[in-house]
Amino acid sequence: MDPQKLKGQVALVTGADSGIGKGVAIAIAQAGAKVLVNYVHNQKAAAEVVDEIKAAGGEAFAYQADVSKEDEVQAMFAKIIAAYGGIDILVNNAGLQKDAKFVDMTLDEWNTVISINLTGQFLCSREAAKMFIKRGVVDGVSRAAGKIICMSSVHEVIPWAGHVNYAASKGGISMFMKSIAQELAPNKIRVVGIAPGAIQTPINKAAWETPEALNKLLTLIPYNRIGQPEDIGKLAVFLASDDADYITGTTIFMDGGMTLYPGFADNG
Repeated sequence: MDPQKLKGQVALVTGADSGIGKGVAIAIAQAGAKVLVNYVHNQKAAAEVVDEIKAAGGEAFAYQADVSKEDEVQAMFAKIIAAYGGIDILVNNAGLQKDAKFVDMTLDEWNTVISINLTGQFLCSREAAKMFIKRGVVDGVSRAAGKIICMSSVHEVIPWAGHVNYAASKGGISMFMKSIAQELAPNKIRVVGIAPGAIQTPINKAAWETPEALNKLLTLIPYNRIGQPEDIGKLAVFLASDDADYITGTTIFMDGGMTLYPGFADNG
């Protein structure tokens, strides 16, 4: 198997300064692609991701942009066109949580999560699709004109009380991904989703930082381990490569079996 299966390609990974985005950016760089490491606030963390990629012989640079802001997204795409001539892979990873009971949730908490998690994917995917359609398939680079990976969650199918804004955004990503996959397939653009389960990242630190919390979490995971960002990174590399050229319009769940609803395992 070719470890450099993305050689000669360029990727933009949003929210790549930590967690899943960091794992994906590093894995894609290891597979040979040049990477734009997008971040919003933590410039130091983004620079560390770039340094790690460069230390391993890869090529990357960091760029600050809020994916919910149209002008900032367009400026980011202009920057990557100037730097690398365009992109071949977009990984829509940027996301956040602002949790509250439904009756206590403010409009700002709702709008912020929808804007980043869902509208951000719309804005980035639209700019990428325009670029892919204009350029078309480049012989010797990829069989597709472009690849868009939409990072979702098991909560696109599992309801999550206390996290209504987050779950709604992820459910929206599912239908957004399928709809644009249907529309863009004739242009040889592939669009796929990744739905992680519990991954050991800063966003869910409270769920795994103590043995008690981790043990409680593992009752939801039949495979009995928490996922790692590298797990998602390996899947993203596969989905972005020509090995997955016939895959579009579907979500791959990577969750250790969380969507098997383990509470029913001994309650049949």
